[in-house]
Amino acid sequence: MAAPESPSIPAYQKLKALRPLLLKFHKALLEAERDRYERIHGPIASKGEFFQLVIGDDWFGWLRPISKFIVQMDEVLWAKEPVSPKQIYDLLNEARSLVPPSGEQSDGASRYGQAIQQNVELAGMHNAVATLLGNTPFEGEP
Repeated sequence: MAAPESPSIPAYQKLKALRPLLLKFHKALLEAERDRYERIHGPIASKGEFFQLVIGDDWFGWLRPISKFIVQMDEVLWAKEPVSPKQIYDLLNEARSLVPPSGEQSDGASRYGQAIQQNVELAGMHNAVATLLGNTPFEGEP
């Protein structure tokens, strides 16, 4: 569990609210990307094969930063040691960078944009995450 004072920080509450949204969004992105992969390469035989593709195949590489972020978020939310407000603010700022604005040109941002343009459900999840995070950078206390 995070430090006793962490839950009283509004940013901590925002991070807690982000977790289920991001997990659901990440799962939906993985499934959409799996469908796309299977249309080109044929069916993925098992969950184990899919897992190996997700962690090792370049096709799914653009999703790995989100996967890694979820692990980092869980480490902070369930930490036994005190968590500083700065750690929480840094995580929220990192989360914002994982939800690229339209017009960003990286390969990952392009694939992300295609996914949310082609799937109304993904677009809604993207909007929910982006709305929760807002546009203003999170700043730590001195």
